[in-house]
Amino acid sequence: MAMIPTIFGNNRRSSLFDPFSLDLWDPSKEFDFPTVTSFPSLSRENSAFVNTRVDWKETPEAHVFKADLPGMKKEEVKVEIEDDRVLQISGERHVEKEERNDTWHRVERSSGKFSRRFRLPENVRMGDVKASMENGVLTITVPKVEMKKPEIKSVEISG
Repeated sequence: MAMIPTIFGNNRRSSLFDPFSLDLWDPSKEFDFPTVTSFPSLSRENSAFVNTRVDWKETPEAHVFKADLPGMKKEEVKVEIEDDRVLQISGERHVEKEERNDTWHRVERSSGKFSRRFRLPENVRMGDVKASMENGVLTITVPKVEMKKPEIKSVEISG
């Protein structure tokens, strides 16, 4: 029997105080991080939206969105703005057709439908939104409403 106390019994592999224990503590095992495989409803066919990365920056003139959509054509992507100032980017990446004599060694590119939604601030001109696509990057520019500077009038003091 070992003289070194353990928490999980007398197994040398799980000894808490044994410096020669074979177990190494992995802090990431203590937490249950969600992954695509954690959600059974997400399969390879409909997990494309998880990988759609979008940057949103605000300039003095506009809000600019950039979405990475490699291999997609502009006809496969929809950009919509709803009345309540919601910008939606959606589309579908189709699965490559398999030939009977093909042997796949690895399939990593996602396919399926994707959708991203962003609530726009109140200072946008929704009628002037522009979108362009170049080299697999979708750029959406949402102009801002020009804020009028308050007009300051001098008041003459009498008396």
